[in-house]
Amino acid sequence: MSRTALRICPLCEATCGLTLTIEGTRVTGARGDRDDVFSKGFICPKGAAFGAVDGDPDRLRTPLVRRDGILREATWEEAFDAVAAGLRPVVERYGPDAVGVVLGNPNVHTVAGGLYPPVLVGALRTRSLFTASTVDQMPKHVSSGLLFGDAHAIPVPDLDHTDHLLLLGANPLESNGSLCTAPDFPGRLKALKARGGRLTVVDPRRTRTARLADRHLAIRPGTDALLLAAMAHTLFAEDLVDLGHLAPHVQGLGDLRDALADFTPEAVAPACDLDAGVIRTLARDLAAADTAAVYARIGSCTVPHGTLASWLVDVLNILTGNLDRPGGALFPQAATDRTPRPAGPGRGFQLGRWHSRVSSHPEAKGELPLSALAEEIDTATDEGTPVRALIAVAANPVLSAPDGDRLDKALASLDFMVSVDPYLNETSRHAHVVLPPPPPSQSPHHDFAFNTLAVRNQVRYSRPAVPLEPGRMAETEILARLILAATGMHGADPAAVDAMVIEETLGKAVRDAHSPVHGRDPRDLAARLTGDNGPERRLDLMLRLGPYGDGFGARPDGLTLEKLLAHPHGIDLGPLRPRLPQPLKTRSGKVELLPEPIAGDLPRLRRALDERPEGLVLVGRRHLRSNNSWMHNVPALTGGSNRCTLHIHPEDAARLGVRDGADVRVKGAGGAVVAPAEVTDAVRPGVVSLPHGWGHDRPGTRLNHAAGDPGVNVNQLLDGSLLDPLSGNAVLNGVPVEVVTLL
Repeated sequence: MSRTALRICPLCEATCGLTLTIEGTRVTGARGDRDDVFSKGFICPKGAAFGAVDGDPDRLRTPLVRRDGILREATWEEAFDAVAAGLRPVVERYGPDAVGVVLGNPNVHTVAGGLYPPVLVGALRTRSLFTASTVDQMPKHVSSGLLFGDAHAIPVPDLDHTDHLLLLGANPLESNGSLCTAPDFPGRLKALKARGGRLTVVDPRRTRTARLADRHLAIRPGTDALLLAAMAHTLFAEDLVDLGHLAPHVQGLGDLRDALADFTPEAVAPACDLDAGVIRTLARDLAAADTAAVYARIGSCTVPHGTLASWLVDVLNILTGNLDRPGGALFPQAATDRTPRPAGPGRGFQLGRWHSRVSSHPEAKGELPLSALAEEIDTATDEGTPVRALIAVAANPVLSAPDGDRLDKALASLDFMVSVDPYLNETSRHAHVVLPPPPPSQSPHHDFAFNTLAVRNQVRYSRPAVPLEPGRMAETEILARLILAATGMHGADPAAVDAMVIEETLGKAVRDAHSPVHGRDPRDLAARLTGDNGPERRLDLMLRLGPYGDGFGARPDGLTLEKLLAHPHGIDLGPLRPRLPQPLKTRSGKVELLPEPIAGDLPRLRRALDERPEGLVLVGRRHLRSNNSWMHNVPALTGGSNRCTLHIHPEDAARLGVRDGADVRVKGAGGAVVAPAEVTDAVRPGVVSLPHGWGHDRPGTRLNHAAGDPGVNVNQLLDGSLLDPLSGNAVLNGVPVEVVTLL
């Protein structure tokens, strides 16, 4: 007999509400939850395939422990005994930095990934932290940190109310949005146009999003920062700057004008391959719109000037008075955010508090570049110890980081590696211990990360739709036990981790004069927490202390876990609202328009005015039925347009003698791959495109469907040497490649 259960989809950043059909313990169907307060019934192919993802037969069901060189099934006790025996000697002999931690993209899609990795890194005291952020979004964190004093204060476009949206390097009709959580992004863009608004897309590819636009500009890859700088220059030159309500909160306007003096539209146009008049029109239209927002994503982050481009996005929103106002770009307020503090100067944001051992890359937000992981393992120096042990949580850097071949070899040389992953994939196959979490249906869900980026304030929570299968262990318990094993507390009750976090959090809260629980007894407060387990008690704690919380009775109508559970379709907390100056944590207490690291990097951007690639350059692309490398093992999400082909323009194909469907060899600084050509005018001349996340052809994995159509790893074309210097983000787009037809 079938039943239904509600679940928030964890398969992309849109976080849509689902209604699952369940027979016994198996998910047999998924449809959009029409009563969901945020997604209102929208669903994409990934959500519709929830049951297939959840029930993938290649998902690991028991831990694996390497014995005599072979990964074999083991009990959970044996697995954690092996973790403790493998990690602690490394820490004790070489120090905590000899243990690296790699956190992958799926971490932000689970409750466990939101609650436990920060505790793990803090308890280990390692500085060897690498995450997917540095192959994706770190430039936005850095620019926000420098502008606003908080790397997590990322404004999002007010999609439902704006009159004019300028979108760069983003394809939300395929990605469903990124650093902008918006169920039914396509419908929101269509609604923008229906109410008379204007959509402009800047992208070297004619994507599905570009085809929807009123205006599409096929810019030369990697030159977004130049275009944005010229637009800002035009606003100054034509006296179109109007800070409006922002004026009291902004400093450095004159310095910014002087710093951008060289970036005239005429100077920038040849590098961008856009007409100077078009650039001026973009700036004028932005200034003239009643409300407007500039939004840019991965295409503008994974380039040599990613941080400058991310900074200039917000600069344009500020110069036109569109930051922090309805219809512009606003700061979301998640229910689990910290208690808002009164406005005033903060500690600010600092880069380079430490550096990587080999190439001296500066840390950003506590992280080192993922591109540097291989050299941190395989290269000896006079300073420090190489990474000798690795903890990988939901991460597959062999495919997601540049030069996977080198990293593949480096991982094989580690003294010890533990991987928390449901699959034996290209990375976890090197682990000495693999700890598999249960499928999504057997796990709770709350979007700790994505609600801080949502286009509407709301809160939702799903308990597991299916009971935990016998022999499985909850991901929250897996990570809690991993923390204990890694920090010399192996064998302790995993509930102690949650209890410790609750005790520390309440201890700080009662000492904070701005907290709603200031001066109260933390033990009494802890006793009032509700929930079936430690993770739910921690969620209850965050809700109660958050901006909408009840403050443990101080605000009787406020949020608690009990109240949230009584609203299974979620609670709508209203549209985004202006919040300045409260989010600002800069030392000045103002938006600092021209921070010193930004000013120091502008000469490099000026030099780019004279740079012209002579041959082909490579860009990536995203498919609607895919999310990085972790969905290619699901038959329902592969095939059709979701194929690993090289897009090449007909003019370039004719010049190189490339036939549609023929195999071609693509060579970059890091190596070469062979892929079938797909001749299409969806890419501009001079540009070729390969999707990311493919390359499932390495031995020792258990991804049977993916291995049947492995594709090629686009990141193998990169040698890892190209980084945005401020953020450490890998340069994945606009890189030179050679394309040769195979006979």
